[in-house]
Amino acid sequence: MKRLLSASALPLLILAAIPPLALAQGVSVIPLVPAANWRLVAKESQGVEDVKTCGGDPAVEREFGVKSCEVRTYQLDAVRAQVVLESAADVSSAYGLLTYYQDEFMHPEKSIQLTLTGPQVSLMARGRSFIRFLRPKALSENQFRALLILVGGTRPTSDSLANLPPSLPSAGLIPGSVKYILGPDTARRVLPNFPTDLIGFEQGAEVQVAEYSTGASRSTMMEVTYPTPQIARLRFGQMSSALRLNQERGANSLYARREGSFVFLTLKATDKSAATQLLDLFNVNEQLTWDEKYPGDKTIGRQLFELIMGNVMLTLVLAGSGVIGGTLIVLSRRVTAKVFPAWEWGHPESDRLIRLHLQ
Repeated sequence: MKRLLSASALPLLILAAIPPLALAQGVSVIPLVPAANWRLVAKESQGVEDVKTCGGDPAVEREFGVKSCEVRTYQLDAVRAQVVLESAADVSSAYGLLTYYQDEFMHPEKSIQLTLTGPQVSLMARGRSFIRFLRPKALSENQFRALLILVGGTRPTSDSLANLPPSLPSAGLIPGSVKYILGPDTARRVLPNFPTDLIGFEQGAEVQVAEYSTGASRSTMMEVTYPTPQIARLRFGQMSSALRLNQERGANSLYARREGSFVFLTLKATDKSAATQLLDLFNVNEQLTWDEKYPGDKTIGRQLFELIMGNVMLTLVLAGSGVIGGTLIVLSRRVTAKVFPAWEWGHPESDRLIRLHLQ
């Protein structure tokens, strides 16, 4: 006796067949961009001193190349949000501002690169621009994310990412503690107990500072990058003499190592063993490359367009050279045939006919 399946049993069979198919093909997740009808309603230019109203430090801002800022007001329904845009000296300076103002209470914004969000403000670095988003309390997470994406997109350009300093080792790194420093004013605020005149910012020094967990305590790691190994060796010698590096002095002990054009220092390490453990995290792999012209703020599309146009111009030059060369050959033969009729150069047919001169 045949039994027929009821209509209610068919969906169960279909669902039972789905998992093997899904496992075979894999699962892909497509993040959706939150939709919110934000619109720009006001724009105002202000001086660098005015960044104090939104929690900024004018001295630090100037050190990173900021000369003014632009305050934009965006509106969604009845809610308004202010966005402060500052143009820094270069890509690394904008990144330095991002790290200076971040703290351990901020978290990276999901799927939006170089963006940190806190309870009241979000920070973003895009090329040379450092952006503050002052968050109103009446906004939901999706509405605020929509504003972030509207202003800065989801990621910087590949050129901007390529010009950022290398990341510090992640083992034991305390999130939100990394600071990128390019000048003495910022260094004095981040490292109040360190003699910043020994660093040598006037010689092109770049500093990264971060907090690391070493067991139950915390230590500060300081990485100083110099333009050349010679400058690094000179500065490391001055630090060794002034700070008595790598000498056991109890709580005031400072341990350091120089490798190539890098100097690594441990500040506030509990003992030599903890300092050595931190120093071993930092390894330098150097290689020589040809110097290339810095593309600046050019987008990938513009660079590709310039490359294509350069190839087109080269092709036109080669084709034009061929035409001009052929024309000169023809003219030279005609002139030679008239002025020097006995020369074979002026008689092209002699190149194709063999004359036996038989009698």
